[in-house]
Amino acid sequence: MNSVQHQSKISREPLLEPLLRQFRLKRVLKHIPAQTKLLDIGCGTTAAFLRTIASRLDQGIGVDFKVSPIEAGNLKTYQVRLDEKLPFEDDAFDVVTLLAVLEHIEYEQEILKEVERVLKPGGKVILTVPSVWAKPVLEFLAYRLRVVSEAEIRDHKRYYNRQLLDRALVERAGLKGFHHQYFQLWMNNFCIATKA
Repeated sequence: MNSVQHQSKISREPLLEPLLRQFRLKRVLKHIPAQTKLLDIGCGTTAAFLRTIASRLDQGIGVDFKVSPIEAGNLKTYQVRLDEKLPFEDDAFDVVTLLAVLEHIEYEQEILKEVERVLKPGGKVILTVPSVWAKPVLEFLAYRLRVVSEAEIRDHKRYYNRQLLDRALVERAGLKGFHHQYFQLWMNNFCIATKA
C-alpha cells in the first residue's frame, strides 16, 4: 500500500457516521430558533454542525480540543480542553449544544455547571447521548462490523437513560424545564433543559 492509499484509508469515515450525524441534525434543528447565539461544545475537527446551520445563526461558536481555529463570517472556533472552565462570560449564549459529546467528557458535572453558567436566563441546552441499551449494539457495530468509529466507542465514559440525565442536568447542574425522548429505536437520548 502506498502512502496516498494509506492516508485515504486512515481519513475515511466509518460507513454509518454521516448517517448518524444526519439523524442528530434532524432531531436538533427544529429546537434552534433563528438568529440565535449558539455554543457547540465538542464541535469536532471541522465544526461540521456549525457550518451546516450557520445561515440560521446570529453567531456560532465551537469548542473542542481537536478543532482547527476557524473564523469565517458568523462562525468562530476555539481549541479548548473540555476539562476546564469555558472561556466565555456568564449568560453569553441562547443555546448550547452537546451532540454525541457528553459521554466522552471525563468531568461531566463540571462541564454541565459551565453550560449553566454561560447560558442566558431562559436559554437552553440541547444534547444527544447514547442510551444504556446502545452499548452492546455500538460495540458490535464498531468492533465487529467496523461501520462506526472504534476509537469513538472506546472513548465512551458512560451511557445514559432518562433518570441519569435528569439527575445530571436538573439535580446537579441546576437546570429546569427538562424534556427527554429516546430516538433511533431507544439507542439514543435527546434532551433539552433550560436555565431559570
